[in-house]
Amino acid sequence: MHVPVSKPLIDEDDVEAVAGAVRRTDVSGWTGPELKEFEKEFATFCDTQYAVTVANGTVALHLALATLNIGPGDEVLVQSFTNMASIFSILYTGATPVPIDSEKDTLNMDPALLESKITKRTKAIMPVHIYGHPVDMDPVMEVARKHNLYVIEDAAEAHGALYKGKKVGSIGDIGCFSLYVNKIVQSGEGGALTMNDPALAERARSLKCLAFGKKNKFMHDEVGFNYRMTNMQCALALSQLKKVDQIIAKKREIAVYFSTQFADIPEFQLPVQKSYGTNVYWMYNVVLKGSLEGKRTQFLSALKEKGIEAREDFIPFSSQEIFIQKGLVRGDECPVAAYAGENGFYLPSGPSIEEDELAYVASSVREAVSTLR
Repeated sequence: MHVPVSKPLIDEDDVEAVAGAVRRTDVSGWTGPELKEFEKEFATFCDTQYAVTVANGTVALHLALATLNIGPGDEVLVQSFTNMASIFSILYTGATPVPIDSEKDTLNMDPALLESKITKRTKAIMPVHIYGHPVDMDPVMEVARKHNLYVIEDAAEAHGALYKGKKVGSIGDIGCFSLYVNKIVQSGEGGALTMNDPALAERARSLKCLAFGKKNKFMHDEVGFNYRMTNMQCALALSQLKKVDQIIAKKREIAVYFSTQFADIPEFQLPVQKSYGTNVYWMYNVVLKGSLEGKRTQFLSALKEKGIEAREDFIPFSSQEIFIQKGLVRGDECPVAAYAGENGFYLPSGPSIEEDELAYVASSVREAVSTLR
């Protein structure tokens, strides 16, 4: 049996949605009803006033920073344990990313560490809702308000997650989402920004379309970007959005199943759901500890031999050799993130996974634990 780490849920409605856009030749990033409709529906889903589609989640982050005029000389406090797209987006602007270590249980940004990292150059905070669990946003927002900082939520992995009843992406100044094929709402490639400020929405729309002039199109207002998402992709995203509750329910069912199966394995740190939030479990992540610490390579090899595709956790910003060599970070400054980056992995969690596949993964995982203890 082969079990991929994430297989999307695509049905005939999705196929017909894309085919319809193609038949009408509404395939660019300029024309087609699905563009505006998806932005409207996605904003409603995220409980925000506006959504702006872009080419992918990485450029969503970059566009958010550019929209807020963050650039050279500025610093952005950012979760060290994250996909490097979060870090790269800050570097694209010429600003400096400042790593913040994680909470041990959620692996999210530890808000208690923010104050000690703030300087006169600090301009923004970028919390990342890692693997679908919301960051503890109240203390983040409190620090931001105290120091007059922007908050950019990296919600690439957390569509629909709730923090004290609020959707992620609606709490900070701008929320950023990925619509990559393995995300909860997907369009193959794609991304979106969410916000409640009309001025920010207008500027983001302008910047993503080369900042064309309002009177004379080719007399540009400023240096812009070509970050458009196509109508064809929006057709798929819109169709997928109609299934989002079903997909999230399946993700949560997978998490309950695995957590029940692995509850008696003391060498596993399992995903949590804090009282303040709703975890959408983008991926079911496990961190090895105890007698299995340092044995991730052997563990994943054992699963691969069984046909099970599992993935190593992200290598955090503070452990990336290219940044250590440049003097941007020290390898020892985010120990919680470093430990997860060395010992964490996630199991097949796609919305199309079948019950027999889940059972096969669980039994294979338990077998690997017994072998490697």
